[in-house]
Amino acid sequence: MKKMIIHGGRRLSGEVTIGGAKNSTVALIPAAILADTPVRFDMVPDILDVHNLMLILKSMNVHSTFEDGVLTIDPTEIVEAPLPSKAIKSLRASYYFMGSLLGRFQRATLSFPGGDNIGPRPIDQHIKAFEALGAAVEEDNGTVRITTGPEGLHGARVFLDVVSVGATINSILAAVKATGTTVIENAAKEPEIIDVATFLNNMGAHIRGAGTDVIRIEGVPTLRAMNTHTIIPDRIEAGTYLSMAAAMGDGVVIKNVIPEHLEAFTAKMIEMGVPLEINEDSIYVPHAENLKPIRIKTMPFPGFATDLQQPLTPLLFRANGSSVVIDTIYPKRIMHIAELRKMGANIRSEDDMIVVDPSDDLSGNQVQAGEIRAGAALVIAGLMADGDTEIEAADNILRGYDRIVDKLTALNADVEIVSKESLVENGQD
Repeated sequence: MKKMIIHGGRRLSGEVTIGGAKNSTVALIPAAILADTPVRFDMVPDILDVHNLMLILKSMNVHSTFEDGVLTIDPTEIVEAPLPSKAIKSLRASYYFMGSLLGRFQRATLSFPGGDNIGPRPIDQHIKAFEALGAAVEEDNGTVRITTGPEGLHGARVFLDVVSVGATINSILAAVKATGTTVIENAAKEPEIIDVATFLNNMGAHIRGAGTDVIRIEGVPTLRAMNTHTIIPDRIEAGTYLSMAAAMGDGVVIKNVIPEHLEAFTAKMIEMGVPLEINEDSIYVPHAENLKPIRIKTMPFPGFATDLQQPLTPLLFRANGSSVVIDTIYPKRIMHIAELRKMGANIRSEDDMIVVDPSDDLSGNQVQAGEIRAGAALVIAGLMADGDTEIEAADNILRGYDRIVDKLTALNADVEIVSKESLVENGQD
């Protein structure tokens, strides 16, 4: 495991360019095995999840290369093979291989996926969709086996009981080559779903309605990539840097953003009193002061994203009153609270609410990134704090944030990543 060391108190300025969306990328890579030709992605974030997904591809004899943000995947010699359980269990998005393997081979077997520990995230809606499409699903001691009869998958009506990004995408992946028409109702509307549908449509799929709550899919027999697919900007990374810039910045430009994807987030920042200057594909964050407390309630898109409630929290410390966060998606997403309290933050959880009081005197401490977005909150708090902050389990941060040390350094932060092994060698652990 790695450790991030932050020497706090330095003001930030300059510009940062947002990378491709993690939540698109981790679905697009499994989707690539549905193609009957090599595929090419641009604007791929350099994050650990991408490298873990490449290991999974390698286990199926799918060749991939990744350089300068361009990922090439060749599934033309794919074989059915056991998927590496360590890589599967390291990221929850590996469950997209259920839908893509089912679409490719009419069957799939893989270990129950892992990922961040942010509360229960069952896959019952995924299973419901696969069964509607004609598959049989068995769960046995952490392994999921999905099979179909001799006629394979067929189009069907799929009504999702809860709005789920994962179940929506997995339903699309399974249905895109199924015989007949599939209608997904109560579908999630996130931009990442549109991104995946755009990629598939550009290869010859017939998907309509992505971005609405009803998606219609006419199955096709083959998918062929003709052009490079450019991944949309990461709205969660963008929101993280927006919060950071407002908390510690003296003028920061956030580049390569789609402002429409961030409206629920930027509306809350403006409500706080941050004078954002929103342009066509960038947002300028000037020095912000005299901030007001706000109330946040996370909701499915286009509401306030659950992935952004933790990155916004350190900015709430600068408000002149108590703010409240209610996470309706993952109420147990509170791993950042105890760690922030170690740094002197006035934050607590009560009755499924997070109460954030003004905290002017954060101090560096040794803390742990329990998951990606909790880690992002600790990074921002570490930049705000006096002294040094050491974030253990920094691999969790690297799972979701593209070249974060380089980007922070360019903004005048003093940040480094060290391996536990190097600390031991230098007698620091």
